[in-house]
Amino acid sequence: MKRSHATWLGMAVLAAVGGLMLPPALPPAQAQSSDATPLFPQAAFAEVSGETVYAAICQGCHMPGGEGALGAGEYPALAGNPKLAASPYVAMMVLDGRGGMPGFSHMLNDQQVAEVVQYVRTHFGNDYPDRISSQDVQALRR
Repeated sequence: MKRSHATWLGMAVLAAVGGLMLPPALPPAQAQSSDATPLFPQAAFAEVSGETVYAAICQGCHMPGGEGALGAGEYPALAGNPKLAASPYVAMMVLDGRGGMPGFSHMLNDQQVAEVVQYVRTHFGNDYPDRISSQDVQALRR
């Protein structure tokens, strides 16, 4: 099939215009980092401290001061939250999640759950001194 000069010229113009419509070249993708980056890719979280667990896992949604957030989702405030009075409720939320909150039973052991529950129940203006033990958490696991 023979093409005319006009056909070749038209194709060249289309290629040039199409080239102008392409997005600019993007730099190579780079890995992003977060507070939790040192924790992965291992399957389990190594730290035990409730404060460390909160900082690495919880504060991204519930915020550093436990004030919660609204935006792409609703992240309840932990500061002054009366639901935290029941330590089994808090432990079950950490283990199993609910609504938009994922469960962390696959990542945290019983002691870590007990520690982070204790941390949120005694910080951010909360004053619930009774402790939940790792044995209590173990009994709450599914």
